[in-house]
Amino acid sequence: MQQLKNIIMKRILVTGALGQIGSELTVSLRNKYGNKNVIASDIHEANEKTKAEGPCEIVDVLDKKAIERVVDQYKIDTIYHLGAILSAVGEKNPQVAYQINMNGFFNILEVARERKLERVMVPSSISAFGPDSPKENTPNDTILRPNTMYGVTKVAGELLGNYYVKRFGLDVRGVRFPGIISYKTLPGGGTTDYAVEIFYEAIKNKKYTSFLSEDSRLPMMFISDAIKALMDLSEAPFDALKHHCDYNIAAVSFTPKELVTAIQKRIPEFTCEYKPDYRQEIADSWPASLDDTCARKEWGWSHEYGMEKMVDLMLEKIQEKLS
Repeated sequence: MQQLKNIIMKRILVTGALGQIGSELTVSLRNKYGNKNVIASDIHEANEKTKAEGPCEIVDVLDKKAIERVVDQYKIDTIYHLGAILSAVGEKNPQVAYQINMNGFFNILEVARERKLERVMVPSSISAFGPDSPKENTPNDTILRPNTMYGVTKVAGELLGNYYVKRFGLDVRGVRFPGIISYKTLPGGGTTDYAVEIFYEAIKNKKYTSFLSEDSRLPMMFISDAIKALMDLSEAPFDALKHHCDYNIAAVSFTPKELVTAIQKRIPEFTCEYKPDYRQEIADSWPASLDDTCARKEWGWSHEYGMEKMVDLMLEKIQEKLS
């Protein structure tokens, strides 16, 4: 097996760069490594602002030759692979979710192996857990039996990434993201999307209808902490890592009702109704809280945003955005 080592990454490709996480990760990477050294790719064309800030490419992750072209053209040494179909959208079309999430990731790994890239970063998700996993303080290493196609692809992706580490010496790393809360780019069809939508509706209409029940407790994280987690893990010494593609990371856990209460402290007239839909069954299969001891011990993970700080910032920034 080839020698694995920690390196300074200089030429980075981000797939899914127009999504909720990818759009902000691209900016953070460009701030750190230089605009010209971070290539933003997605299946859709980037907006003018993103194109003005650095190189952008249209790449379908199901097209291996397209990935090879961009990797060769820009002399890529590191890929952040964020292109995926999320949980709620995936349940509407599980066949497409499988194709993109599994075959797309396989193409990324194969290009990275064949071109001897230094590192692949790929997020997993709390969707990797299922109804048989412990609900509270869910351990990093526990039973994984998800009941969604998104979850199935995430478990398989973790195993596949770990296999490429052991079998081919390819440095593949990833975290299990909880629900991500951000104000710059809207989420893309996940089960935790309510926790972003609710802020917009609180400001615009002073009311919201939640698609999850009031007591559905789920792990959540502000986008800045999510970006920090990926970048911190990418810089950790390889020898310190006992895991690779499956790190639990945690910040806060709350219910829709608790979030409503927090918003009402700032917007007293805000009201919320609860009308659970098909996403409720997905949420019920996920953990209420995560044990992220492994990430904290192995590469020093820590979060910065608690619930109150996050709510203040979301309301402030969305108000500015809507104004």
